[in-house]
Amino acid sequence: QVQLVESGGGLVQAGGSLRLSCAASGGTASRYARGWFRQAPGKEREFVAAISWTGSRTYADSVKGRFTISRDNAKNTVYLQMNSLEPEDTAVYYCAAKNSFSNYYVVEEYDYWGQGTQVTVSS
Repeated sequence: QVQLVESGGGLVQAGGSLRLSCAASGGTASRYARGWFRQAPGKEREFVAAISWTGSRTYADSVKGRFTISRDNAKNTVYLQMNSLEPEDTAVYYCAAKNSFSNYYVVEEYDYWGQGTQVTVSS
């Protein structure tokens, strides 16, 4: 069993930056693919970024060039550096873990989820 805890959300002005962290405990978290998703009010949860346990990365088109996902396997922690934030990035951000990198963009493919952290970008 893997437990995930996100932190780092908050309120920021458009154009600003935030860094989210997702600490994992239990199981073999360092061997899991990790993803970030977000959910805005009234919308479905959507893929943001994912990273394999070996460091391969992929991003949603909407955040490519602005967000960077990284991981520190020694700390079982994944990060999401978010730059040039836009009001459209406002959402609850969730981190997730799964035991393979296939279908990394599919919500239902992930086995473990954090509780979410709110990111609000003001215009």
